[in-house]
Amino acid sequence: MGKLYFRYGAMNSGKSTSLMQVAHNYEERGMKVKIFKPMMDSKGGEKLVSRLGVTRDADYAVRVDDDLYDITERWVQEEGKIHCILVDEVQFLKKGQIDQLLKIAVILNIPVICYGLRTDFLMNGFEGSERLLLLAHSIEEMKTICTCGKKALLNGRKVNGEFVFEGEQVAIDMGGEVEYQSLCPECYFKLRKKYEEKKRKKEIG
Repeated sequence: MGKLYFRYGAMNSGKSTSLMQVAHNYEERGMKVKIFKPMMDSKGGEKLVSRLGVTRDADYAVRVDDDLYDITERWVQEEGKIHCILVDEVQFLKKGQIDQLLKIAVILNIPVICYGLRTDFLMNGFEGSERLLLLAHSIEEMKTICTCGKKALLNGRKVNGEFVFEGEQVAIDMGGEVEYQSLCPECYFKLRKKYEEKKRKKEIG
């Protein structure tokens, strides 16, 4: 029986880089891998993009209504044995699609390794990640550091260079340059307090 793996970490923890390294390791041994990437993740189009500058094409851009088990079963029928399924930005998948990944591992006997965030910039869970935390056979944290040097657990959203602490979970059409930064809890709460104080002053006038 294959297993379902969840490797999570804050921004800049090397998730996409690690995924591409795993794919390379399999292929170097003559094994076949397939890579899913949610269509919702518009960064890089249908390519996986690492902050180190490494890129790779995804095999399938996942829509919200796609059945990943059916897609994988069809690949096996048409192309033969698949040795590993890799999923980038898994937090954007739907709950049912995580169940389908578990079926791929258990019924088709293909290891499925998922990479993604555990929480958003407001410390709320993503649907896909929450389901994985319940179902994955193996859960592994990928570590990174805050700008202060402490271990980063959280993600901060910046719009036009300024941290913000309100808005939709997925940043779509926010009218500015959006980026994310990994933060330790201490820095996160300091920045959030500063943001709320600034907002309060504006409201008072």
